[in-house]
Order: sequence, then structure tokens, then C-alpha cells
Amino acid sequence: MNEDDLIARYFAPLAGAEGLGLLDDAALVSAPSGHDLVITCDALVAGVHFFEHDPADAIAAKALRVNLSDLAAKGATPRGFVVALALNTYDEAWLAAFTRGLKADIEAFAFPLLGGDTVKTPGPVMISVTAFGLVPQGQMVPRTGARAGDALYVSGTIGDAALGLLERQGTISAGQGGAHLVARYLVPEPRTGLSAALRAHAHAAMDVSDGLIGDLTKMMRVSGVTAEVYLSDVPLSAGARAVIGDDEALFASALSGGDDYEILAAIAPDQAQAFEQAAMLARVPVTQIGRIEAGQTPPRFLSRSGAPVTFSKGAFSHF
Repeated sequence: MNEDDLIARYFAPLAGAEGLGLLDDAALVSAPSGHDLVITCDALVAGVHFFEHDPADAIAAKALRVNLSDLAAKGATPRGFVVALALNTYDEAWLAAFTRGLKADIEAFAFPLLGGDTVKTPGPVMISVTAFGLVPQGQMVPRTGARAGDALYVSGTIGDAALGLLERQGTISAGQGGAHLVARYLVPEPRTGLSAALRAHAHAAMDVSDGLIGDLTKMMRVSGVTAEVYLSDVPLSAGARAVIGDDEALFASALSGGDDYEILAAIAPDQAQAFEQAAMLARVPVTQIGRIEAGQTPPRFLSRSGAPVTFSKGAFSHF
């Protein structure tokens, strides 16, 4: 099967009118007047972001959802995506499952395929998605806008995916909660429902992809402020609490391991109650974990007793 046949068989059926049936070298997309276009790109590589033998439909979902998470953090509504797929072999069953996974999330998130490319590689499978979203003009939520006095919030729970990866690697045994942790690693849940609340109430936001500690540090640095975080307030799932117990090293791994794809947000104190109510209406749990302060020192992490806690590793890094 040549590249044109592969595209026609597996990907053209996923493309709507704006993708021109994947019969052209480009897509034609109209943007509503009074809106800005938000663009993000994330790549996933076998052996780095997923296991080589993970289900192909789950790999497809993860590739889309990590980008949807970025759009959500900017307050953007998904508009469409292009995908580049590098394959080391032609596997009909894998491609059929992969495109089923794409189709499910295209429909679930109203996120149409606009185009892309397929290539052969001697290396591992790689998927790169470039996603497009829309925000009302001037309302994108930046990473750089956190202000002293803001309340610091995070959505969902932290550390499930990092612990799920350790379970997959055989480093820990999570018992009955292991399935939940592994599922959180395999297929993240982008917080697209939180976009409107962020636009209305957040000074700054970003998604937590490389670990809460490291991503918080990034947001504070580019905003020119610092933060105080109460570790006892960091939300953990029941499965994470059960496996962590009193193990400080595992707790540190949960906070620095990455793949959470939750939203970290700086909210003005007078907007905190409204933000919580909007999040509740969107059915996205949010938790205040600290506050933002003036200064450019690294964020401070405090134990339940108020004692400072330091971490040897802040975030996942490719290099």
C-alpha cells in the first residue's frame, strides 16, 4: 500500500469539508469574526510517551488529548487538528484501531481532522498533532499573567499518571487501585469544560504535563512572581493515596512525574468563589493549593506542619 492509498483508506474518511477530503495539500478553515486563533503542537514517541504495545486507539486518544489539554488551559474551544504519523511498518490492524481512536475523540470533542502527513521511519512510531482553537479576541489566558495575591488552583487530581507509569514499569504494585492509575497514564482527560471559567476568572493558566512542581515553577518564573504551596492540600485520588501511604519518595514522584494533564490556574482572590462555582457547573473539580506572592525566588512547598519541603527533581525533561 502506498502513501496515497493509506491516507485514502484510513484518514480521508475522518476529514470533513474543511479538510477538503484530504484531496489537497492544505485545508481551508474559516475563523469567526472577533476571535483569535490559538495554536499548539505536541509529539508522542513510542518508548517515551507510550509503550510500543499499548492499544493503538488509546495512543490516538492520548495524541489528541494532550493537545486538547493545552487548548483548554488557554481558554480555547477546539477548532481542528492536523496529524503527522511516522510508522516503521504497515500494520493494517494497528492503523484501523488507531483511526478508530481518532474518530471517537473527533466526535467526542467536536475536533475535526484537517490534514497532515504520513511517513515511514526506521525508528519508533511517532505521532505529532498540531491543534487549533478559538478564543474571543483578546481573551486567551496566558501563562505569564499570575499576580501576587492570586489564589493558586489545580484541577482534578495530581500524580495518578506518574504512579500508573511506575505500575506499568513494575516499580510499584498499586493493588486494586492500579487499574485506575494505569488508565490515567494511558488516556488523559483534557479539562475542556474548564475553558470558559478560565477565560472569565483566571489571570494565568497552563496544563500540568511535566509535573506539578516543575510546571508551577515555570509559570511563576515567566510571570515574575513566586508561590507558596500547601502540600497537604494537593488533591490525590484514593488510588494514589493508597499506594503512596507515608512514602515520601513516592509522593515526590507523584508531584514531579508528569502526564497529569490537569490545569494549574492563578485566580484573583475576589474571583475565587465565582471560579469554583463555574468549575462546579462544568463538572470539573478544582482545589486551591496555595497562593502567589511577590518575589522571584523558587516556589516554597510547605508540609502540614508548615515546615519547608524540598524536592530533588522538579519535572520530567527530555534532555
